[in-house]
Amino acid sequence: MSKNRVLEWRKKLLMSRSELARRSGLSIVTITRIENGKPCRMDTMKKILHGLGLSVEDKSKVFLED
Repeated sequence: MSKNRVLEWRKKLLMSRSELARRSGLSIVTITRIENGKPCRMDTMKKILHGLGLSVEDKSKVFLED
């Protein structure tokens, strides 16, 4: 299982799942799956980082290495 801090960051920013989904261009189902630790593609990671207002350089703050 892939580990990430998407839920932690989203809550820290007081953002709902639907708002993150809208900002990132992803579905709420996709956001939920990733928050539950499911793996995702690099493109999806980039979209989530953008939705959280972060850059690709911040990847290690949100997506942990296995």
